Amino acid sequence: MLEQSLLNQLKRGCELLGLTLADEQCQKLVAYVMLLHKWNKVYNLTSIREPEQMMARHIIDSLSVLPYITSISLLDVGTGGGLPGVPVAICQPQTRVTLLDSNSKKTRFLQQVKAELALDNVTVVHGRVEQVSLPKFAIITARAFASIDDIIQLAGCHCEEGGKLVLMKGTYPEEELAFESTDFHLHDVISLNVPECDGERHLVRLIKD
Repeated sequence: MLEQSLLNQLKRGCELLGLTLADEQCQKLVAYVMLLHKWNKVYNLTSIREPEQMMARHIIDSLSVLPYITSISLLDVGTGGGLPGVPVAICQPQTRVTLLDSNSKKTRFLQQVKAELALDNVTVVHGRVEQVSLPKFAIITARAFASIDDIIQLAGCHCEEGGKLVLMKGTYPEEELAFESTDFHLHDVISLNVPECDGERHLVRLIKD
């Protein structure tokens, strides 16, 4: 049965990441993958088609950043199908997560995810990050959205003073780290070891001065 196979895969990944999730959280993550797989056929949410690959390259990849998401408010910019925002919302119900995307099909899907998974801590916003009116956030995340300079320019205004940009990158983004902004300074670059994922993964953390 596909759901059981995905659940086993998720639990293996969590064990390797050193994460402990409640059974209900695991069930919701599996249900999220099933929704992603179902809606992807019509809405083209991700280029990854197979549920097992979605679990590895989307869910477990997103879970690898959980230890670095420690705040009560998070904005996920260019969230697409909800990554990493939805896994964060499921695993950290105390965090208020805002999912922002300019693609109306993707935000319709996210509204469905919020309803079906009863994610009361999630707000879905349809719009362009540089145009929407939002409160300030303690953490802003982005995954494969834009360069560091562009993210600072587009989304930096939504970050509170002392807040962080937590940006998911692939290979070490050496050129991007020479960003021009004086509003943020580099806190650190963390090398992530993500189970079942080929290639490098890095997390870049910037603090707003």
